[in-house]
Amino acid sequence: MNYGMVLRVIGNLIVFEAFSMVTALAVAFYYKSSDIYAFVNTIMIMLIVGYPLSKFKVKNKDMKHKEAISIVTFGWFVVSAFGALPFMFTGALPSFTDAFFETVSGLTTTGASVLTDIESLPRGLMFWRSFLHWTGGMGILVLTLAIMPTIGVGAFQIFKAETPGPVADKLVPKMKDTARILYTVYLGITVIQVTLLMVGGMSFYDALVNTFGTVGTGGFSNYNASIGHYQNHYFYFVIGFFMVASGVNFSLYYELYRGRVKTIFSNIEFKVYIGIVIAATLLVFFNILGRYESIPATLNQAFFQVSSIITTTGYATTDFDLWPDFSKGILFLLMFVGASAGSTGGSIKVIRLIILFKLVKREVLKILHPRATIPVQINGKMLNTDVISGVTGFFFLYMLLFVGGTLLVSLENVGLVSAASAVAATLGNIGPGLDFVGPTKNYSLFSDATKWLLSFMMLFGRLELFTFFIVMTPSYWKKV
Repeated sequence: MNYGMVLRVIGNLIVFEAFSMVTALAVAFYYKSSDIYAFVNTIMIMLIVGYPLSKFKVKNKDMKHKEAISIVTFGWFVVSAFGALPFMFTGALPSFTDAFFETVSGLTTTGASVLTDIESLPRGLMFWRSFLHWTGGMGILVLTLAIMPTIGVGAFQIFKAETPGPVADKLVPKMKDTARILYTVYLGITVIQVTLLMVGGMSFYDALVNTFGTVGTGGFSNYNASIGHYQNHYFYFVIGFFMVASGVNFSLYYELYRGRVKTIFSNIEFKVYIGIVIAATLLVFFNILGRYESIPATLNQAFFQVSSIITTTGYATTDFDLWPDFSKGILFLLMFVGASAGSTGGSIKVIRLIILFKLVKREVLKILHPRATIPVQINGKMLNTDVISGVTGFFFLYMLLFVGGTLLVSLENVGLVSAASAVAATLGNIGPGLDFVGPTKNYSLFSDATKWLLSFMMLFGRLELFTFFIVMTPSYWKKV
């Protein structure tokens, strides 16, 4: 293990987080809110710790897979721990458990909260809470790669370890250029959404906060009633549309920029993803028909909540926990679907479900034609056995964590639906669940032990399970 390399990159990561927190400090200064010193103290602590580490001398700059996994796993822990300090220093969440839960939820773009009164937060802290979504959405380490190329050789290993999806591919030969392309797209979508929300009459501050939660598919709003606070169907549609857009594989936007439109519409994951959104929206729409003031309003509500859950954003415009069981069942199933690989969304991902469906289809055909060789193809390319075994292993581990986590959370005596949806919502990085953790409630009443369990679930889901589990195996720490 090249510990020097690991410490140096984590040091760079802490320094980057300190500089990113300056944005929240600037907001606090602008609004003259009470959290100025909380950010100043946190930034000072991070620079004192991070700067010496970032200057750690490394003789061997070759980063192997083991170092990349260590950087990603421990990097997310370290960033979450430091990011929690403003919550504690302001007294908004004096418990480290609660502050860590809230920060992990922000960075992993989960959107689960333990705050009972969001609107009472100082403006700077509220901004920081949502900005965590934006930095964590595409991956804080990928963002670091985009603006700190001094990390050096081996950056692709970090990219592979952090990027959601079964396969991580560079768009261009140099990793730092790939990271910059992805974040250019990310920034572009952010600017467009902020502009459209402001055109509709939303303030610049609110537009930023809600866009961070949308593009990062996180779901932290600055109001207790989430997006439902605005009672504005234009805002519902704009945010719903951009939630769906943020659930698309970001590499397809690069293909669009290059004029390869056919590549997008021939992409099987994109077609299935959009198909699921349309089908689920229509099913929910017909099931809740008559509950809202008009047919367009009902369709908008259905579209918004389907978009929010499948993209694992977690915003709400209404208490969908009061909807019929059929609609709630659809939303619960969507928690296990997720958006596209290479997007900011969480959960299992559409491409994995497509591969699993093709595997089932292949097994059925093998029974009918025992001697036939039936390859599994995606977008005209044959998948190798490593990808197939990785997908099946991921699905099994995901369901194992869901079942095990549900049993542990059920010890809180909150009911099986609440326990299952809490685990599904945190493991899938969704946020709100059903019943005890419904859209009008939060996670504050859970015990500290359960909050730590759900914090780990959020990290498991964000780091695609295997990255986290590898570090926990004894063989990982053995010298080769």
